[in-house]
Parts: sequence; structure tokens; C-alpha cells
Amino acid sequence: MAMDHAKFKSVLLTLSIGLAGAGLASYARLPAAPLIGASISVSLAALMRLPVGVPLPLRNIAFAIIGCSLGSGITKQALAQSVQWPISLIILGLSVAAIMLICSWFISHFYPISAETAVLSTAPGTIAYVLAIAAGGVGDVRTIMVIQNIRLVLVTTLLPFILDHIGIHPTAVQAAADSSYAGSLVIILITLGIGFSIRKWQIPASYLLVGMICSGIAHYLDLVSGRPPFPLIFFGFTVTGSVVGSRFSSISRQDLRRLLGVALGSLLIAGLLAALFAYPSAVILDIPFGQSFVAYAPGGVEAMAAMAIALGYDPAFVAVHHLFRIFLLFLFVPLSIKLVRKINHRSHQSRCNNDN
Repeated sequence: MAMDHAKFKSVLLTLSIGLAGAGLASYARLPAAPLIGASISVSLAALMRLPVGVPLPLRNIAFAIIGCSLGSGITKQALAQSVQWPISLIILGLSVAAIMLICSWFISHFYPISAETAVLSTAPGTIAYVLAIAAGGVGDVRTIMVIQNIRLVLVTTLLPFILDHIGIHPTAVQAAADSSYAGSLVIILITLGIGFSIRKWQIPASYLLVGMICSGIAHYLDLVSGRPPFPLIFFGFTVTGSVVGSRFSSISRQDLRRLLGVALGSLLIAGLLAALFAYPSAVILDIPFGQSFVAYAPGGVEAMAAMAIALGYDPAFVAVHHLFRIFLLFLFVPLSIKLVRKINHRSHQSRCNNDN
């Protein structure tokens, strides 16, 4: 019972800190205010070793809300434009390969980190998947977890500031007027029910994906119109930001000092490569560069989808690209590890032959 009480206090503390940060960021008129405000405030609390954390059911509700908001952008006009998306998805595939190749080379050559650990540390947006692989005996689990979590927190908190600072303001699809609470709550409840029923399939970002599909169908059939009311979206953003920020609670200060430079260096390279590939995609599709950059950025699908909504970009475009990247990484990561092992094996054989 004491444990349940402690968990309740932790959740209450996390939400209070997240809401305070979201409120301050909104008052300061920061870009994507609820998301980055909660991320920063909960990150600081985690670094101060306060007991912060967001339970899985609350995360699922927040991701369902974001998914339903994503689906509100799925209209007949948006689907007509989606026929051009395969071009951008192909460029995205090239960017993922380039990011993993160059960033893993950077980490393994300039830091005392194995090539396998470097590959899993640089896979953009698949923390749960790469940690599952690492738990099977591939690479250093702790190093991978720390680098991946630092990357996610930094992308979520810094990207809106970067886009705003360089003057990239959203001119893409703007959200429609808010729908009724009744219609939104029905779709959210359906999303939660379907998401719970398919949990055994372990689909990445399942609640967000189901929410987007359910809401998209409802909007396409004109059963509902507009996105969920602002208080629901604000809550979804705040919880998502709190989830991102609470990741620092599992990182020791020693690991943070040891790996911060690695994470910053690889993130800078990944960000520049994402921008390099996002630009031709934006030109070819005639969409804002900021929208393409958020779609290519090496962040988590839930946080990046929420950011797209907050910044006024086409959320369906961004979400589809991040979900497609997850699919690509299910293929790329095992192949990359096999390639690294072959290279290491040949290098070892070459050294042995030279010694002989």
C-alpha cells in the first residue's frame, strides 16, 4: 500500500511540474510551449533526482489524444496530396542510412565505444527496439540508453527554438476549429479500447497510430470535424513532454558527464544530415522546409507528431514519415550490426595475418 501511495505522489509531482512548465512556456509564448515546457521542467526535476515518472496508462491516454489530433488532418484534400509522399519517404530512407552510417563512424572512431554500441546509439527514434536488441547481448545497454535518451530530450526541447530562431514559421495546413468534447471523447475511448486489445502485438506507437486511423476515418466520413478541444490537446502535450523529461531519471550524473559530448556531437551531425535531406524533399513537394525537417528529425514519433501539431505543420505528413522510419529501422539495424561484425572480423583477421 505504501508503494502505491509513493507511486501516486510521484505521478502527482510529475504532472504538477509538467503543468507548471507548460504553463510558464505558454505564458512566455514559446514555440510548442506545452511540449517543451513540460520536457524542460521535468528534465530538470529528474536531474535533481526528484521521483518523477509517468505510468503507462497515462502515457497511452496522452498518445491516444495526440493520435486523434493527427487524424483530424486526414481530409480528402490531404489524401489527394499524399500521392507525392513516396518521393519524400524514399529520401527519408536515404537520410536514415546516412545518419546511422556517419554517426556510428563518428562515435566509434572518436570515443572508446564499440561499433555495435555506436550503431544502436545512433538509430533515430527506436529506443525500445534498440534496447531490446542490446539486452540480448549486443553492445553496451547503458551507453545506448543514455545517448538515445539525451538525443530525444534535446531534439524535443531545442528543435522548436531552432526553427523559430532561423525564421521558419509554419505556413502548412492549419488546424480546423475544435470539435465537441463528446465526439472527441468517443474517438479517444475507441482508440484506447483497440489499443489495449492489440497490445500483445507490440506495435510501435500503437495508441498514436490507432488514434490517427480512427480519427482519420471519422473525419474522412464527416462523422466529426476539427481536432480535439484545446484543453485535451494541452493535457496530451504536457504528459508527452513529461514522459520525455522523465527519461533523465534513469541517467546518473556520472553517465551524463561521460556521454554528453558523444550525444551532442552525434546529434549535431544527425541534425545537419536530416536538414540536408529534408531540403530537397521540401522543394520537390512544395512544402515548408520546417515541416519536412520535423518529419526527418531524429526524434521519437509521439514527440515529433505533437510538435507538428503545435507548430501548425501537417501532422499526418510528419507522423507517417516517423512511422515509416521505424519500419526502416527494423530492417536497417540488424543489417548494420551484421555489417559491423563482418568488418570487425575482417579487421581482426588482417591484424592476425600481419602479426604472423
